[in-house]
Amino acid sequence: MPERRQSKIRVLLCDDHAVVREGTRRLLEEEPDIEVVGEASDGLEAVEMARGLSPDVVAMDISMPRMNGIEATRQIKSENPSIKVLALTAYDDFAYVAGLLESGASGYILKSARGDQLVTAIRATAGGDSVLDQNVAREVFSRLARRGAADEASPASDLQGGKEPAKPPVSQKVEWEALTAKETEVLKLAAKGLSNKQIASDMGVSPRTVQTHLASIFSKLGVASRTEAVVTALKLGILCEDDVGGSSSDS
Repeated sequence: MPERRQSKIRVLLCDDHAVVREGTRRLLEEEPDIEVVGEASDGLEAVEMARGLSPDVVAMDISMPRMNGIEATRQIKSENPSIKVLALTAYDDFAYVAGLLESGASGYILKSARGDQLVTAIRATAGGDSVLDQNVAREVFSRLARRGAADEASPASDLQGGKEPAKPPVSQKVEWEALTAKETEVLKLAAKGLSNKQIASDMGVSPRTVQTHLASIFSKLGVASRTEAVVTALKLGILCEDDVGGSSSDS
């Protein structure tokens, strides 16, 4: 019986520096499970290429001409929610990262990261996992929870720290299907940074069951990653600050 080939992770690179794109392309194309399908030099081009190529993951620089990476991410996710975005940024403070997460990014990686860390982050992003520093993530999620429904329709300028133009949060009015009690429990544990294996252990189920719950959560909320699911659930009031207020785990 012939062995079934696993499809490669299709990546779109977005950076305004040609030498950075070339180096990143060479790095990624050394990996047998990753294929670079295109390169964009600014935010507008990133949106156009994502529309035409439908990559699995967009590796998105934040500071780019014509359109910054946050707005480009917002437009890409609006047009095709299944595309996952990994932001490449020089900032890791919670105020800045909030703008990334509200735009729909699955996570971020610092530009100072090693090549192998970028490869790992792209694989994790493609799989729907969060790529976030958990301490920063807890700060961001708690801030979003405190904002709550009271200012759901107001711009996120206080969260973007003035580093990027203020824009309305994504998915302000989103149609979604109610989560089951088990799905809500999985989402609460995911919001605290627990891995699938840790969630499975905590709930007394198998990791495959956790994966099934997460897939259902993503489908019901119209998202493509754990990070998006948590951000959307906070905006919808499914989760509150107590659900994301931290965990003793370092996961």
